Amino acid sequence: MSTYTTDRASPFTRAVVSSMRKLYPEALADQSFDNTGLLLEAPFDPIRRQMNSVLLTIDLTKAVADEAIERKDCVVVAYHPIIFRGFKSLTLSDCQQQSILRLALEGISVYSPHTAVDAAPGGLADWLADIVTGHLPNPEPETHTAQPQKSPPETIEEDVVSEANTSADQPAEAKKRPQRPKMSMQRTYSQPTYPSHRPVDASKTDLAPSSVDHTRSVIHPVSGVEGFEAAGFGRLVTFSEHQPLTHLVERIAHGVGSPKGFPLAIPQGKQVEDIQIRTVGVSAGSGHNVLKGVDADLLFTGELSHHEALAATEKGQCVITLFHSNSERGYLSSVLKEKLTRVLKEEWERIRKEVAEAQDLTPEWEDAVKDEDVLVECSEQDRDPFGVVILQSSKQEGKPLS
Repeated sequence: MSTYTTDRASPFTRAVVSSMRKLYPEALADQSFDNTGLLLEAPFDPIRRQMNSVLLTIDLTKAVADEAIERKDCVVVAYHPIIFRGFKSLTLSDCQQQSILRLALEGISVYSPHTAVDAAPGGLADWLADIVTGHLPNPEPETHTAQPQKSPPETIEEDVVSEANTSADQPAEAKKRPQRPKMSMQRTYSQPTYPSHRPVDASKTDLAPSSVDHTRSVIHPVSGVEGFEAAGFGRLVTFSEHQPLTHLVERIAHGVGSPKGFPLAIPQGKQVEDIQIRTVGVSAGSGHNVLKGVDADLLFTGELSHHEALAATEKGQCVITLFHSNSERGYLSSVLKEKLTRVLKEEWERIRKEVAEAQDLTPEWEDAVKDEDVLVECSEQDRDPFGVVILQSSKQEGKPLS
């Protein structure tokens, strides 16, 4: 008799879903647009069951799906929902649908917490606030903007037009025409670089979290979820003393995996070294809706549009963006991995006992619930679509075309 069932997920999947809902209740999510929860419930085949392992990722791309299949994970916890709206069909011609179908075939389920993680106390917003209030060794290093190198004087070669080819009645100045300068450029660019996947360990880095005296408040509170009274979207950090913007830049760089660079917008006419920050508005991902109208010296988020950033600097605010998912990815390794492992071990023990007490278990089901292992890992393939390309060297002669 076949033990293959099409109406039940694996018991370990149940444990993962229960654990995520304990940590980040779906009621915390922004219901106006979000799609959180168990998005793919793969049927359980105990004969070829997956490992008792969870793969954490921000985006469920084809590369991450390949990784999960190769690792034989049971569940992918993808922060961003791979399904946002209803399907009229599921086909292999669509890249995202292809990943969903392949995972279902392998018995791998998909859970997405998204904005529930943003709003939860100790979630993404608080993690970013911890980074911006982190502490570097005393005295904090001085940070200076690079001074532009002086360019050699521009030279324009002039071509004297032959008198034989010029009419006598042409003005003298018409006989001399500036020639478009010849360009000679040699450039070497780095490969695209991305922030490190490794978690920020205060014992192994010069950034210690939340050591600068400050207060923080929720920008948009979420109410009605028992046990999560401090939940809400965004955080407003208020320092007891003004902080140099350069120090905040250092803290952020250390906290999110030391990227090679990230965008910084400041009001025109000001220098980075002279700017002091007292208040910081914080939001992961796309911060416009959360930070709109927030009166803060600095807006720290994943991304803002050109016009949103321009409006902020015109009001005298500064803006730091990290590329959308770089404001989120470090949370997986720094916080979520440990939290989920701890709660999942308890939930798996409870569900194992619950299933074991059921009657008429096949040997395959008995083997499944006897497996005590629990493993939570972060994807090695997950990354933001954008990397930073560094110009290593440049030799330029002449004036660039305008």
